[in-house]
Amino acid sequence: MKTLQNQTILYDEDCPLCQAYTSAFIKTGMLDENGRKPYNQICEKEAEFINIEKAANEIALVDHSNKTVLYGIDSLLKIIGTSFPIIEKIGKIPPVNYLLKKLYSFISYNRKVIIPNSKKVETKLKCEPTFNLKYRILYILFSICITTIVLFKCSAILPYIPKSNYTRELAMASGQIVFQYCFLFNKDLKTIINYLGNLMTVSLYGCLLLTPLLVINQFTDITARVALAWFFVTVLLIFLEHIRRIEILKLPKYLSFTWVLYHIIALYLILNFTL
Repeated sequence: MKTLQNQTILYDEDCPLCQAYTSAFIKTGMLDENGRKPYNQICEKEAEFINIEKAANEIALVDHSNKTVLYGIDSLLKIIGTSFPIIEKIGKIPPVNYLLKKLYSFISYNRKVIIPNSKKVETKLKCEPTFNLKYRILYILFSICITTIVLFKCSAILPYIPKSNYTRELAMASGQIVFQYCFLFNKDLKTIINYLGNLMTVSLYGCLLLTPLLVINQFTDITARVALAWFFVTVLLIFLEHIRRIEILKLPKYLSFTWVLYHIIALYLILNFTL
């Protein structure tokens, strides 16, 4: 690997994803040993030429030799392109670059609802992305679509469940948003949207846990007992994850129980009525 010298990437030390890929840059030799630095350790001299707000939204690559900064996908292409020039060339093709920037923004602006972290001691600089309603709503819609598809596929495996369709699963996946909102109506918009983002991440985690069940079922028939056990373990794990996120967000604990209530009501309707 060709090492990019005298440049430092500023990362969010509270984001496991950011920690993982910046650490990989060091271990693979794409950056030297001093090639990464936590965002909250930006010094006053660096703050003179770094766009602090932009660096919180898009990971920044600081070139100390000429005091210039690249942000977001451009910084990643620079690092990877030093070792693999062809990747940088492809990434800079206008349509490809546009899509990469949109994908990067989609992940970056939602990273705190994908992997939230507990609030630490107050620091002068916090690497928290600006609240972006557009990308948060897109994330919620994306999560609803994935959840709908996985629930539909799983319904064919689970015993005692009436034959499903995408309309029913879409109603179930999106209905929890409306149901939970009823218990958050007195909160501000940002708090509500942040919670709903976390709520749908919990659903995505459930989908991830159920995916192996779907894969195994492609090769061998899964017994009703195994399918039910797998499903209930998944429900337990995502319930615990919901509780954890409620604590991080400092929201009322009863939201976890209204979440359970919603799924009990939905299951009752599915078992007793044709949706």
